[in-house]
Amino acid sequence: MRMRMLRRGGLIGLAATAALLAGTAPAWADAGDGTAKGATVDVKLLGADAVKAGPFASAQANSSPKNSFLGVKLNGVLSTGVINASAHRDEDSGEVDAAASIVGAKVDLLKALGAPISADVIEARCTATQQGQHGSAKLAGVNLGALGKVAADPAPNTELALGLAGVNIAKVVFNEQVRGEDGSLTVNAVHIRLLGGVLGSIGSGDVVLASATCGPAGLPIPMASGAGLWIGLGLLGAAAVPAALVVTRRRRLATATA
Repeated sequence: MRMRMLRRGGLIGLAATAALLAGTAPAWADAGDGTAKGATVDVKLLGADAVKAGPFASAQANSSPKNSFLGVKLNGVLSTGVINASAHRDEDSGEVDAAASIVGAKVDLLKALGAPISADVIEARCTATQQGQHGSAKLAGVNLGALGKVAADPAPNTELALGLAGVNIAKVVFNEQVRGEDGSLTVNAVHIRLLGGVLGSIGSGDVVLASATCGPAGLPIPMASGAGLWIGLGLLGAAAVPAALVVTRRRRLATATA
């Protein structure tokens, strides 16, 4: 009888421990993630070979939270100084943030049309908290030539177009914000698009400068909280009662024998 009670108590104790561990395990089924990319080039200019390069300085919260690249030099397309990328997830709050920045960027794609693009600093950033997601872009020392002007902190999806003979052949989007089907938010500080297939086209493709993506924030469960805590405590209590009975019975037997 004693052995049966001890076995039962041991099994209940194991179940209680499992319940407590379930209560302490954080809910990272879809914990959220963040990525950042400094620059990506994928263009085909008329009369020239296709240029596909990057992403330069790629970072990811789940694997490589920081990355840097000394500089890019793609003749006739893009040159930069130092590129930095970072992505981070707070394990306690579940919050995610990602950022990418480029120093000394110069884009020559539109130079022949009077619109060389240059900037001292280009930055994209996104954050994801329990209240939602937010993205922003920062620009400093920007020169857009014939494209015109843009604010240092452009509104989301600010677009400037460049045309020839009344036909748009390129457009530049600042602080481009795109919502993914997975609930993520991507912020591209500068997205240059060449609109191939139209009159006067100089080529087709895209150049993205400073990009940050944030998935929804994670939802960590506090240590031993909620249902897991109460179930675990209840089972531990159930295990303690038969154990106490066994000890009491042993004492009584020992007294009777004496």
